[in-house]
Amino acid sequence: MIAFITHNMAPLMFAGLILFMIYGYPAAFSLAAVGLFFGFVGVELGLIAPNFLGNIIFQLEGVLRNDLLLAIPFFTLMGAILERSGLAEDLLDGFGQLFGGVRGGLSYAVILVGAVLGAITGTVAASVIAMGLISLPVMMRYGYNIRHATGVIAASGTITQLIPPSLVLVVLADQMGVDVGEMYKGAMGPSVVQVLLFMAFVLLVSIIRPGDVPALPPEARTIRGWALLKRCIRGMVPSLALIFLVLGTIFTGFATATEAGAMGVLGAFALAAMNGRLNRHLVWNGMQTTMRITAMVVLILIGARVFSLVFQGVGGKEWIEGMLTSLPGGQVGFLIAVNIFVFVIAFFLDFFEIAFIIVPLLAPVAQALGINLVWFGVLLGANMQTSFMHPPFGFALFYLRGIAPATVRSRDIYWGAIPWVILQLMLVGILIAFPEIVTAFLDKELVIDPNFEVIVPQTEQTLDPNAPPPIDLNTPPPIN
Repeated sequence: MIAFITHNMAPLMFAGLILFMIYGYPAAFSLAAVGLFFGFVGVELGLIAPNFLGNIIFQLEGVLRNDLLLAIPFFTLMGAILERSGLAEDLLDGFGQLFGGVRGGLSYAVILVGAVLGAITGTVAASVIAMGLISLPVMMRYGYNIRHATGVIAASGTITQLIPPSLVLVVLADQMGVDVGEMYKGAMGPSVVQVLLFMAFVLLVSIIRPGDVPALPPEARTIRGWALLKRCIRGMVPSLALIFLVLGTIFTGFATATEAGAMGVLGAFALAAMNGRLNRHLVWNGMQTTMRITAMVVLILIGARVFSLVFQGVGGKEWIEGMLTSLPGGQVGFLIAVNIFVFVIAFFLDFFEIAFIIVPLLAPVAQALGINLVWFGVLLGANMQTSFMHPPFGFALFYLRGIAPATVRSRDIYWGAIPWVILQLMLVGILIAFPEIVTAFLDKELVIDPNFEVIVPQTEQTLDPNAPPPIDLNTPPPIN
């Protein structure tokens, strides 16, 4: 029995963590408890030295000194302020009137507004709650199929996870050891593809089942002409300015992700003040949300560092690498297996738990197989969108359930999410088939070959018979 435990410590440790998570114990404490327990067992069995556990202190110090993680509270506070600033109302009102005359017009408006909000808030909760409160009653009033309406709202809010400046991309960049600016650049192409997939699905529904997505009646389209253009501009100009303030400064190298997040917070406060929404209650609620999310992330990360340190100490890294690198199909086989695994485990773990537990185990294997880590991180981010959209940890569905009218059944919300989860998985397949959707936006590395050879071209010369003989450098000069 002791020999079996000694030779299988890593898989037993991973299985113990899964059992804790299924039981429902908080993730941060499950990670730390499992890590410490197996650490003590490993010391007793002689797998790791007692002083090895002293590295936990350095791991915790590394978490607290990580400047990149400062971007999390900044982007969270920015999203919390913008959620209540009135920007979503202006955008949805303008786009709803603009597209209302066509079948599925409100769905198109929700998708586009979700993309814009994703580019300025960075949090799924802010987008789903804002659009659910505003657009769901309107869609229900004008006869939209309830499953389609709830599905498009939840999915459009989930786009936020993939569109910079997403918190998801910040965490993935930190866990994979890549530049967050590069991760943001790589996510631009997939974000556009995801929006186009969603809009194509709405178009398909409007053709096959037009009754599910009716056009707004003429009396509902109360704004036309210059007034409509002015309404759209009123919502878009502040949004584009804030997008440039955050993403533009990162892409141009003017600011880091943390500094851009700080500027984004200032922009969010300014936007809320312009709309007359800035008050003590708004600031207090935003600070509470920021404190809660930041504390949760830091605690999970601390527990994950304890777990991963002991896991590597008992040979977990070699176990994972040996298991994944031996899969048939090379890179493609690895990518298919990993994406199926991440999709399935997202039924039991939320995004932060996957990012802090699973991703650090996968990144070294991907690097060993020669896979671009930025592309791999964006691919995992696209996959982990589904963790917000399916039970039992579909937080986008939880948010929507919390603000939806009582007449909307939970069953309809869950069934309505299925087509959009399929569209998200289609994006994963597209990114595997066409990786240049990500890599085309990345900075090209300058590769210098140190093994170079200088070749002097040979030229034919005509010798002059009257020319003096060449100087012999080995003969000393005459002495006068």
